[in-house]
Amino acid sequence: MKFPHPLSLLFVCVAVAAASTWVLPAGQYDRHKDEATGRDVVTAGSYRPAMPNPISPLEALVAIPRGMADAGSVIFFVFLLGGAFTAVDKTGALRSLVDTLVTRAAGRGMAVIPVVAVLFATLGALENMQEEIIALIPVLLILTRRLRLDPVVAVAISAGSAAVGASFSPLNPFQVLIAQKLSQLQPGSGATFRMVFLLAATAVWIAATMRYAGRNRLTEEIAAPEQGGEPSVGGRNLVILLSVALSFGVFMIGIIKFGWDFDQLAAPFVAMGIVAGLVGGLGASGTALAFGEGFASMATAAMLIGIARAISVVLDQGHVIDTLVYSLVTPLESLPSYASALGMLILHVGIHVPVPSVSGQAVLTMPVLIPVGDLVSIPRQAVVLAYQYGAGLTDIVTPTNGGMMAILAAANVPFEKWIRFALPIFGILLALGAIGVAAAIAIGL
Repeated sequence: MKFPHPLSLLFVCVAVAAASTWVLPAGQYDRHKDEATGRDVVTAGSYRPAMPNPISPLEALVAIPRGMADAGSVIFFVFLLGGAFTAVDKTGALRSLVDTLVTRAAGRGMAVIPVVAVLFATLGALENMQEEIIALIPVLLILTRRLRLDPVVAVAISAGSAAVGASFSPLNPFQVLIAQKLSQLQPGSGATFRMVFLLAATAVWIAATMRYAGRNRLTEEIAAPEQGGEPSVGGRNLVILLSVALSFGVFMIGIIKFGWDFDQLAAPFVAMGIVAGLVGGLGASGTALAFGEGFASMATAAMLIGIARAISVVLDQGHVIDTLVYSLVTPLESLPSYASALGMLILHVGIHVPVPSVSGQAVLTMPVLIPVGDLVSIPRQAVVLAYQYGAGLTDIVTPTNGGMMAILAAANVPFEKWIRFALPIFGILLALGAIGVAAAIAIGL
C-alpha cells in the first residue's frame, strides 16, 4: 500500500474535514471557564443544534494559513531548534560524540535501543515531548546509521517511545493532570497503578523495536570516523557538548518548574547554537549561515504542523466537532459499565483523528464523559484512563498528528513504512490499555 506524501495526505484531510461540514448537522456545547485548569471546557448536557456553517473550498484554503498562525509558536520553535542543532552539527561535536559512543559500544549496538527509548519515554511522561524531537532526529540518524539500524528505529526510540510514555504517564501535565482536574480528582492520584502499566507498555514498545531492528539491519555500515585511531571528544567539542547539555537542563527546568511555553523554551537552544558556532570556529557569518540552513531543513516539518492544525480550524468553524462528540458519546449511556468503558477507549481513538491535541481533547470530552461514567458506575479514574490510553496512543498512528508526520519527514521515513511497523504494536498497547481500564473498574480505583 503506497501512501501519498505527508503534505498531500494532510491536504486531503483538510478537504475531507471541509466536506464533512456540508454533511454533518451543526451543533455545539456551551462552554465555561474552568478554575482548576484555566481552560474553556464544555458544559455537560448543554449540546444543542447550531447554525450551519459549511466551509467552502476558499475557506478551506484560508484555514491553512490560519492553522499555521495558530501553531506559530510551535512552528518557530521547530525552526529555531533546527537552526541551532545545524550549527552544533557543523562543528562536528555531535558526530565525534556519536563516533566515540559507537566505538566503545562495539558489539553491543542493540543496547542503545532500550537506553535511548527509556530516556524519551521518561521525557514523554514528564512533559508530553513531541515537536521538540524533530530537531533531534538528525543526531539520532547519525547514531542509528553508524550502528546499522534502520531509520524507523530512530523514530521508534524517540517519538514512539515519548508517545508511549505520555500515554501511560502518571503525571503528564498536558494530559492526565488536565483530565484529573476536569474530573475533580486529586492530580497525580492513582500514580502507582499507572506506573505498573507504564513500565509494561514501555517494555512492549522496546521489545518490538529491538525485534524490528534485529530483522532490518542496514547492509552497509556508515563509514568509520574520519580521524584515524580511536575517536575522542576534544576540548573545544567538550565545551560545545556541555552547552548542549546545559540547554537541555534549562529546558527541563523551564517546563517542570516555571511552565514555560514554546517561546521561552526556544531561547536556551538559540543561545546554544550561537555558542556552538562561535566556539566551534564557524564565526558570526558561518553561524548565521548554519541557522539559515537549519531553517530550510525544517520547512517541510513546519508546514506539516501548520496544515495539521488547519484540520481542527475547519471542523471548528464548521460547528461539527461537538456534533461528532455528542453522536459518539450518547450510545455509551445504555451500555453496562465494562462495555461502556471499552467504548470510551475506542471513542477517544476515533475523536483523536480530527482532534489531534490531547489537551484539546480533554477539555472537549471529559466534562461530557464523566457524567456518563457516573451514570453507569465507572470510577472516574477509569474514565480518565480510557482517555489517556485512547487519545495518547493514537498519536503514534494518526496522520493528523502534525508532530509525528514532521518527525517522519525529518527522518525520511515514509508514512506507510512507519504504519507497517507501528500499527501492530499500537493494537497490542491498546489491548493493554483496555486491560488497565477493566482492572481499574474491578478494583474501584
